[in-house]
This record gives sequence, C-alpha cells and structure tokens, in this order.
Amino acid sequence: MSTTTEKPAAKKPAVQAVPEGMHTITPHLVCAGAVKAMEFYKKAFGATELMKLEAPDGRLMHGRVQIGDSILMLFDEMQECGAVSPIGLKGSPVVIHLQVEDVDAVFAQAVAAGATAKMPPANMFWGDRYCVLQDPFGHQWSVATHIEDVSPEQLKEAAKTACGGA
Repeated sequence: MSTTTEKPAAKKPAVQAVPEGMHTITPHLVCAGAVKAMEFYKKAFGATELMKLEAPDGRLMHGRVQIGDSILMLFDEMQECGAVSPIGLKGSPVVIHLQVEDVDAVFAQAVAAGATAKMPPANMFWGDRYCVLQDPFGHQWSVATHIEDVSPEQLKEAAKTACGGA
C-alpha cells in the first residue's frame, strides 16, 4: 500500500450560472450610437456605467449600465452581423418598462435629456401613474409609479370602462 503526502489538486471554485447583479432576463439593446445611448441613459434615468468594450473600429461591442437594481446591456448596430437598431428598422415592437419612485420627475428628466414624450404621465386604471417615452435611439420606454392597489375584480371592471365597455 502506497501513501502520498501530496495535497489533492484544488478544485476550481464553481462559477455562478447567473452572475451577481444580473437577473434571469436582461434587456440587451442594439443602438445606432451605443456610447451616446449610455450617456443618454445616465442623464435620463440616472444610470451608472458598469463597463464599455469597444471594437477596433470604435463601435461599442458590449456596454453595461445599471438603472435602479437592473442591468441594461447594449451594443452598436452591426448590420453586417444582423444586429439592426430600431432606427435601422424604422421602429421596434418592444417596450422597456421602468418602475420608479416618481414618474413625473423621471419623465421631466428624460425629456430634458432628449427623450420624446409619447404619452405624458397620467393615472391609469390598473393603479399606476404611467407615461411613455421614446429615447433618441428609437427605443420605447414605459415608466410608472405604483399609486394604488387594484383587486382583480376592480381591474376587470376598470378595463371595461377604459376600453369603452368592450
């Protein structure tokens, strides 16, 4: 029987499948001018820049900002790779939702930073004060502050009234 005094090889620490700070779903936006978009999100929504990786040609390959407790990833439009921005597509069917403490303040701040107001803040039947903005890069944002808890029954009735009884 042989014995050894060598220590077994150290096991590599496990890597987290979902890294710290990330959620299981994270928006990853294609932007025509992603570095400018990062600056806009800082001014409009109080984003904090987490990282920026530029390609040799100067386009942004990967950027991350944090807004509240969520991360937003973005990169430059690269049509040669099939990555087309809402500007290149002439629109987007996607709306990014942002839940905030003060929708009126965020709306004013975003418009001052260059967002286009699509719908000003208003109290909605589902219990939120809500607005819709378009950023200068073609992305639609809904922004809301929850102001009232509405039961499922109240929501159903309010939706009927809001939709003309349909």
